[in-house]
Amino acid sequence: MLREKLNEATKEALKSGDKLKLSTLRLMTAAVQNGDIEARTGGRKPLSDEELLGIFQKQIKQRNESVELYEKGGRAELAKKEKDEIEVIKGFLPQQMSEAETKAAIAAIIKETGAASVKDMGKVMAALKERFAGKMDFGKASGAVRGLLAG
Repeated sequence: MLREKLNEATKEALKSGDKLKLSTLRLMTAAVQNGDIEARTGGRKPLSDEELLGIFQKQIKQRNESVELYEKGGRAELAKKEKDEIEVIKGFLPQQMSEAETKAAIAAIIKETGAASVKDMGKVMAALKERFAGKMDFGKASGAVRGLLAG
């Protein structure tokens, strides 16, 4: 499903002449192909949509880090390009959960898994990633999980 959407968006960007969108979509396609190759060499099937969402989130995270560095370095034009690329990638992600929804989901998973301390954090994060891939910012979620499990 996501692969088809990515291919269609690439064709549209090519036809419309949107160079930024086209280059971003090509980078996304390359990341998907690299993931497929990695999976094949590991004896697994091509990546699922959930795994593709993880790749896209990773790309957003990388670009956010670049934006921060460019802004510190006074390179506003490069920071803007990275932000524009983030918007293109976000078009492939499902609607993100609100902060309240995230906290409720974390609390439910903690209760479900019986997590009692920070030692159980890996178990909680694995369950969250399995159920909410692409819908939750796991960087922020890990801080919330740690806070709830710590006390």
